[in-house]
Amino acid sequence: MNSKQIIKEIKEKQKEIKSVIFVGCGASKAELYPAKYFLDSNAKNIRVSHYTANEFNYATPAAVDNTSIVITASLGGTTPETVKAAGKARELGAHVICLTHSANSPLTKNSDYVICHRFSENYAAKLEKMGYALELSVEILEQFEGYKYYEDMQTGFSKIYDLAQTSAEAALLDAKKFAEAYKDAPQIYVMSSGATTEVAYSTSICLMMEMQWINSGTFHSGEFFHGPFEIVDKDVPFILLMNDGSTRPIDARALTFLQRFKAKTAVVDALDYGLSSAIPKTVIDYFNPMLITAVFRVYAEQLSYARQHPLTKRRYMWKLQY
Repeated sequence: MNSKQIIKEIKEKQKEIKSVIFVGCGASKAELYPAKYFLDSNAKNIRVSHYTANEFNYATPAAVDNTSIVITASLGGTTPETVKAAGKARELGAHVICLTHSANSPLTKNSDYVICHRFSENYAAKLEKMGYALELSVEILEQFEGYKYYEDMQTGFSKIYDLAQTSAEAALLDAKKFAEAYKDAPQIYVMSSGATTEVAYSTSICLMMEMQWINSGTFHSGEFFHGPFEIVDKDVPFILLMNDGSTRPIDARALTFLQRFKAKTAVVDALDYGLSSAIPKTVIDYFNPMLITAVFRVYAEQLSYARQHPLTKRRYMWKLQY
């Protein structure tokens, strides 16, 4: 079933949905954020929340019942905390949808509806989890409240995957320059804003800390001037994931400050890859995370080559009981 069919079937069972709750861990949690951001920005009556799975398990929100849709994600469908969260939500009567690469995984068995996505085929395929979550949010809003830019979102979905793939391929030269400049950095700070906020978060905790063992911190570009900017100095390394849309001035203000004090700054800017020429301006905010994710994956790959540290290398994950 696709997103439209799933939400249609839920509506046939439950005429009113009061809350939508996104649940996941790590990168999967972050990939649900653009969908959450979309509903936050546009829904007038639906309560929206976003949980790391074990907090959902231990501090379950009271709103979880038959008027809730719970959307979970796990690449392999085996993340124990997320599997447990899906089961808990289902027991409480919620309509549970899971996004996973693995059909018949434990997560699918605790869910009412399953959407399987691709991952390894190319850079565009790696965006499908994020994209399908966003499609679910658009359908929830359209079918339960109505959304005037619904067709513009469909235009965006029809174009973003090809644009992201070609953008990733075009980023190789800049990615190699980034890798050479950052390969010996003792720590790297990452920031962004808007729907891309948790792409910055996952870049920091997954691509840098998990996959490269580089100390990293992340924060919203709008929060930069409320604490983090005190560590800015010449050659302190930053990554700024710059949006093309309503929050661009927030990112631009941070960039101006970084340049003023000559911080080492790598900018991945959606404007450079033509997002506004492909996506309607009415909905451009929600497609920044997909484009930027594809492009920065190339940066991460090149960094791993320069450091001779594969993105798949781990010390603890999948190797120890924890």
